Amino acid sequence: MPSLVYLSNVPVEEVKGIGSRTGEALRSEGIGSVTDFLLHVPRRYIDRSNIVGVADVPVGEEVTVIGTVKNLSSIRPRKGLVIINATVEDETGSIGAVWFNQRFRLTQLNEGAEVALSGKVERFRGKRQMKSPEADVLSSSKEGLVTGRVVPIHRSVAKMKPGNIRRSMHNALGRSRPIDDPVPDPILNRAGLVSRDAAIQDVHFPDSMADAMRSRRRLAFDELFRLEVALAAKRHHQRQESTGIEHKVDGTLAERFIAGLPYELTGAQRRVLTDMIADLRSPVPTNRLLQGEVGSGKTVVAVATLLYAVEGGFQTAVMAPTEVLATQHFLGISRMIADSGLAPPEEGEGAGLGMGSLFDDGSEPGVKLALLTRSAALVNFAPGIDRATLLSRIAEGGVDIVIGTHALIQEGVDFASLGAAVIDEQHRFGVGQRVELKSKARGMDPDVLIMTATPIPRTLSMTLYGDLDVSVIDELPAGRSPIETTWLSRGEEDKAWDLVRSEVAAGRQAFVVCPLVEDSDKLEVTSATTEFERLKGVFPDLVLGLIHGQLHPEEKSRMMAGFNNGEIDVLVSTTVIEVGIDVPNATVMVIEDADRFGLSQLHQLRGRVGRGEYGGHCILVADPATEDGEQRLRAMVGSTDGFYLAEVDLGIRGQGTVFGSRQSGVGDLRVADVMRDIDLLEIARSEGFALVDDDPELARHTDLRDEIGVFLSRGTDENGDVDNPEEEEDLVEWLFRS
Repeated sequence: MPSLVYLSNVPVEEVKGIGSRTGEALRSEGIGSVTDFLLHVPRRYIDRSNIVGVADVPVGEEVTVIGTVKNLSSIRPRKGLVIINATVEDETGSIGAVWFNQRFRLTQLNEGAEVALSGKVERFRGKRQMKSPEADVLSSSKEGLVTGRVVPIHRSVAKMKPGNIRRSMHNALGRSRPIDDPVPDPILNRAGLVSRDAAIQDVHFPDSMADAMRSRRRLAFDELFRLEVALAAKRHHQRQESTGIEHKVDGTLAERFIAGLPYELTGAQRRVLTDMIADLRSPVPTNRLLQGEVGSGKTVVAVATLLYAVEGGFQTAVMAPTEVLATQHFLGISRMIADSGLAPPEEGEGAGLGMGSLFDDGSEPGVKLALLTRSAALVNFAPGIDRATLLSRIAEGGVDIVIGTHALIQEGVDFASLGAAVIDEQHRFGVGQRVELKSKARGMDPDVLIMTATPIPRTLSMTLYGDLDVSVIDELPAGRSPIETTWLSRGEEDKAWDLVRSEVAAGRQAFVVCPLVEDSDKLEVTSATTEFERLKGVFPDLVLGLIHGQLHPEEKSRMMAGFNNGEIDVLVSTTVIEVGIDVPNATVMVIEDADRFGLSQLHQLRGRVGRGEYGGHCILVADPATEDGEQRLRAMVGSTDGFYLAEVDLGIRGQGTVFGSRQSGVGDLRVADVMRDIDLLEIARSEGFALVDDDPELARHTDLRDEIGVFLSRGTDENGDVDNPEEEEDLVEWLFRS
């Protein structure tokens, strides 16, 4: 009985009806084996039992009709316009179809072919007509009509005609069946799933729509199950082979820090901190993802967590994606440490090498912080320090919390005893950079807290970040007012500027964000530099500042310091201020050409205002050119819930664009859709993790183990050939070795 693993090594040219030329074309589209071809599932189905006769289609409604093409023609009434006309008829009558500037219809359609047209029916010159309908060729004039009740519509590949795809698929199934099933029967029974052999047969040639849906569901489960088993194995492997640190302290330092805060922690903050304390006291290294809305207090929880490690004599690190954010963290954490009475004395006043002796001999040298970026070296225990001296102090263990950018992972930065690390906005770093930071720990695996204010949909938490523990701060501090969001069209900007002027007059500040630094010949959007100059005329009596990513780091720091100190009334910016900027006095966020930003970006930018005692205002200025852009703006106006917006964003963008840089090792979801198949994903996760708990190396499930190796590691080059056959074996060994 052949398996998909075996068939993945059988070239697609072995299928009867697929020659070398077609095979080469299929390979260029990622279909290089019989397995690839069998998993080229229909993109939709047409149920003939629900098709309305042409004579009965109602005007003004969306319908699907099936008929034979008659009178296909084209005209060019003027330059730049081609009109394709066709008549489609069945036994009840005929209907017209028209397409504009879709020349490919002339080659797609031919007279005598059977087609399915889907679209809205209109009346044109007294006759019924479908304007630019979706057209699927069911059979060409030479192939004969398709007689099945349910007609599968495959995505066109390698210029194969629909009938050729169906015939070749029939031949492939005839050669391959019955297909082996590596998923244990008890799992299939609990999930109510059909066998793989039945699924692959019926997904291509179903007798009913119910058969088609059951088959698609089973193949979608297979993709998600392979993914979750791999994530469970990765997590098991990391825990088994890591040398963790048991932070056996009583938490006095963190308690003093929390007691010194000018506010009470929220219930959500306390819940997450409890999770982190349990992690730190465990010998298993922590890898936890901390999610929280903008302003929910993630940084406070992170600092309290790090202080547990510091109390035990370990050093800690905070890595941020930008110098602006790293500097903001240094200033903010230094202030919180000082407010809690934990600031160290200046050098020469009894300062020691760090917190190693705290509470052991009665001395309290204070928590020593440092900032290390490409252009800055600062500490909270000396008025001035050069870079070389700071690096030496870090290497000696003389700094407790080192805050920086990717400069922390550069050669020459060494820690004496790195015990815990916080990585802020992980999606802006590569996975390799997280590994490099952990490697600074010299023989130990530090506990790692990954912090993000970019809400991650639950579906992606179970897939892309499925190897991490996840905590969510889902409660805002008391007193935070909701931010009022308004969408203005171009030409209504004066309303925004009136609000800015009013808020500044009341002693507050404002941001104006633009999508570009400089004007572009290709894009008609507002640039920060041009808007900065223009707004000088709008606000001649106000102090304006300009910040963007192309400024020298020192200039960026100077500009942010001026805004923080209230010296600048209006800061014109690009998205450099998207993450982590905390200016409680800022109450207005104006976003120019807002439709040019992603939904998560818009939500992040909105979160930069209203962080103090005053309510915030976010004004979106845009005339969206696309339906997606309009949908994003409507969502922003309608909700301030970041997790809801993340789900909307995933629905708009689609899972393919979201997987992005974490796609490697995740596999290609050809059938499953994490939004539509959330129930399957939850079942796959539960069953996958339970299977690995019971059989960590899959020693009793070797067929499944081999299949995971094939599906999660086999890439193809431009010829459709496997890039590196050894990768499959390496991945399996890494995932499941004991």
